[in-house]
Amino acid sequence: MKILAVGDPHGDIKKVKKISKKGIDLVLITGDVGKADFARKFYFDNLKRKEKGLSEKKYTKVETKKVYSEIHDSTIKILKYFCEKIPTYSILGNVGNNMIRNAKVRKDEEKYKIKLPYLRKSLEKLKNFHLVKNRVRNIGGIRIGFLEYFNDICWDKEFGIKDKKKLKKVRKETLKSKKILKNFGSLDILVCHQPPYGYLDKVSLKYNPPKSWVGKHAGSKVILDYVKKHQPKYVFCGHIHEGEGKTKIGKSWIYNLGVAGHKIINFKR
Repeated sequence: MKILAVGDPHGDIKKVKKISKKGIDLVLITGDVGKADFARKFYFDNLKRKEKGLSEKKYTKVETKKVYSEIHDSTIKILKYFCEKIPTYSILGNVGNNMIRNAKVRKDEEKYKIKLPYLRKSLEKLKNFHLVKNRVRNIGGIRIGFLEYFNDICWDKEFGIKDKKKLKKVRKETLKSKKILKNFGSLDILVCHQPPYGYLDKVSLKYNPPKSWVGKHAGSKVILDYVKKHQPKYVFCGHIHEGEGKTKIGKSWIYNLGVAGHKIINFKR
């Protein structure tokens, strides 16, 4: 089976269209399919405001509409390029993952008195597309595990977050993801959003994060422990885009595919 793995597209349709689909039997995407430039800038601006002791900015009605539309429209455009003729599987990354929930969309519609696009409904209409959440799929005899983005408690310790309420939530997410990976057992391929901790996961100045983040590891120790124990043949991830590249953990090949980077493998049993 000829498999095309694609890193977080982030709505970069020009870059995506340079990827050849010739002879491809299956497409795997590491999450963050849509473009969220406005939401990303808003998020980092608020982080910098917090560092200065300033209050957090809230979205206006117009800004809310812009965020939803940007993510929805770019996501559908990217997926249509791949899934028109090829089975395409993706996980959720950290960008816009709350907008996949219909209840969240309805809540924001009521809050701002506006009409918003429903991403989940649009995804369900796409032929050959599968959004997989924390499940193993046997595709052509290949065991592929799909682990959606989660906050790992190691990340919060690394970055010095002390908010007790947030840390409680993060511990819960970490425990949940440990159980999911334990249930996965042995895999041929793991598709996840963040890299294993300490591998292709170091934050740099490239994407203008808060200065206190630079040089720190933003990968997952939960994923690292799983890979060390179960040794899937391939791990495809993204999230820390400046970490794009490949490395090995034991017998496992780890590919951080960056922003719309890609790797083609001919998987043989």
